[in-house]
Amino acid sequence: MSSKFSAYSQSHSISKQRCFLILFLVSIPFLMFVLSMKYQRVDVHLNTKPNSPKKYLNTKPAWFEVIAKGFNGKTKIKIGLVNVNSRSMDKQLHAVRPQVDIVPIHFDRLDENLKWSDFFPEWIDEENKWDEPKCPDMPMPSLENYKDLDVVIAMVPCGEGLGEEKGIRDLFRLQVNLVVANLAVETKWQEKLESRNMYVVFVGSCGPMSEIFRCDDLLMHQGDYWVYKPNLKRLKQKTLMPVGSCQISPGYAESGKETWRMSQISYSNKIVQVPKLAYVTVLHSSEDYVCGAIALAQSILLTRKTIFYPIDLVLLADDSIGSKSIRGLTDAGWKIKRVQRIESPFAKKTAYNRWNYSKLRIWQLTMYDKIIFIDSDFLVLKNIDGFFAYPQLSAAPNENVIFNSGLIVVEPSQCMFENMMNKTSKVKPYNGGDQGFLNEIFTWWHRLPSKLNHMKSFTQMDDNDKHEVPKDVYALHYLGLKPWTCYRDYDCNWDMQDHHIFASDSANEVWWRVYDTMPKNLQQYCALTKESNERNVKHRKRARNASFPDGHWRIEIKDPRKMKYLD
Repeated sequence: MSSKFSAYSQSHSISKQRCFLILFLVSIPFLMFVLSMKYQRVDVHLNTKPNSPKKYLNTKPAWFEVIAKGFNGKTKIKIGLVNVNSRSMDKQLHAVRPQVDIVPIHFDRLDENLKWSDFFPEWIDEENKWDEPKCPDMPMPSLENYKDLDVVIAMVPCGEGLGEEKGIRDLFRLQVNLVVANLAVETKWQEKLESRNMYVVFVGSCGPMSEIFRCDDLLMHQGDYWVYKPNLKRLKQKTLMPVGSCQISPGYAESGKETWRMSQISYSNKIVQVPKLAYVTVLHSSEDYVCGAIALAQSILLTRKTIFYPIDLVLLADDSIGSKSIRGLTDAGWKIKRVQRIESPFAKKTAYNRWNYSKLRIWQLTMYDKIIFIDSDFLVLKNIDGFFAYPQLSAAPNENVIFNSGLIVVEPSQCMFENMMNKTSKVKPYNGGDQGFLNEIFTWWHRLPSKLNHMKSFTQMDDNDKHEVPKDVYALHYLGLKPWTCYRDYDCNWDMQDHHIFASDSANEVWWRVYDTMPKNLQQYCALTKESNERNVKHRKRARNASFPDGHWRIEIKDPRKMKYLD
């Protein structure tokens, strides 16, 4: 009985399987028909004609609504597409097709074998006048083929990296940004620039390069869309800069009748407008650099004996700078602005650069068109007013692909300051301080001559017994122990073996010559502290016991400051 039942069950199970198989085979054509109709609807949806009943296809994108206001009455707006597949913009452009002409922009992509360091080398031959350094080729479109563009839309390539660091040193991203800048400028470069509207739209998750397109010119940012109405004069100067620090930037930018020089004056309703300029330094956390800031101001004033236009001296000071020091700094020529210091999130609590992000405050000086920031351990030895003509961010090289932030040309901007503050906890600098951070924000920078920021440092390659400073230096950056903390008789960096690279008698003499020109009431701010004197005595004794061959420890100390300490 059980065997019969088992045979029946098996037979019944096989019959059910056959039924399911038959049903599946019969349903396949129906499923294929449904799927084909679905994909057909998608294709029709993407390629619907302008009179499509689909409501959202007739809705103009937000970015177009912004730029359309600048073209009231114009029947056709000419749009150039950079690195954009027209199909990828179909949804965005479909509703505005009757109002626009689309022009694809053709250009060769740069050599994929090139690296960022090829455009930003650590060293170039700055002195060879006959064979100037050359930059690798950065292909641009034939601009004469793209006349009268009103808008440039660019798809931004992001390259490698994560988060805030995504694409910051991607060469193709740089190329796309420069292509857009050149198109925007050249197609509208006429005498009456103010009467011509030019808009730029960037599409992509990592956005445009803030080094080229200023946030002050941003009209809209929504999702992956950025809309700019760039200041064409500023942008023109950017396009005339070398494509990297592979060449020294020119002291001016010139094209036809348009020039940027230090003496540039613009005329508006016959009223002469002179740009507002300032030299700026920052003091925070202690009064250790008050003397340095006073000497810096004195050196600037000594080089500006003939003044054709006003340039302010501005010093940002936090609450650690007391009222007595403020009086001395004011007497030295600084206009004082009180600020709150900013902590570096990645610096150790005991690190010297813990509060160096306070330097970012210089971007808040929006009452000035341009500033040259200088650290307070500098001396200016020759007039450097002409370097105000350089665009942001211009600096001298440091090492690898980075610049030294001790002297930089900056264009103040509140929105730029806010953008940087939003990134302070996200962008990790290589050194925990402002220099590392700024090099992650301004990866595309302009090379100033090294003699504008001559670092008092001597390697074995250029070593000599006296460590002489060249005579054609514009500004001297005092690395190591500072002159005002040493005896004036010699550079006390000689008394420490690991500081020999910073030792220079000629640099020391230069600093004390400036000190001698100070009024007596300012010299008191450069008195020795008890701690500095004790340190000097200790290292001088060690140098004598080790019989350092330079022999500076034999020099008799006559510095009168040794007998009277700073309170």
